[in-house]
Amino acid sequence: MTSISTDPRPLRTADLGTLVIMSWSRETPDGDVPFLLACSLGDGEGGPEAAPAAVEGLLSRSGLAVGGDGVLDATVLPSLPIGLLVVPGAAALTMPGVNAQFIPTPQWRAAVDARGYACLIFATRPWSGGEPGDGEAVAAFANHEDTLSSAAQVVLPVRSLRS
Repeated sequence: MTSISTDPRPLRTADLGTLVIMSWSRETPDGDVPFLLACSLGDGEGGPEAAPAAVEGLLSRSGLAVGGDGVLDATVLPSLPIGLLVVPGAAALTMPGVNAQFIPTPQWRAAVDARGYACLIFATRPWSGGEPGDGEAVAAFANHEDTLSSAAQVVLPVRSLRS
């Protein structure tokens, strides 16, 4: 008798390489919407070819599926082990195996403050080039069909430190 293991594959962090977080906001008829793009630079041990599998393993450990299953609304899933902490001048995305701090743009921070959430696109596709700080390059990469079809997409509630 054959059985299929549901245990996740071992996570090869060496294949993840450098993970980057980029923030931007986009004007919609309902106001500014804050977005985050998380992806590997493809500079891990196995190069850009190994990064997608490594990122997919990281995402599966966090309960996230990649691909066309739509956007997961984490605002109604308090047990999901992913968090977005926003404090004055900084923010951090946390999940099993990741604690990525970044400095958001003022526009992104204003949109997050107004909405109370951010839309995360965690791409399995490595960053394809250009400067990560270039808003047009980030938007083009994040909106590319190859990126979206192989990414996890999550609406993340924002947490802040309370005094």
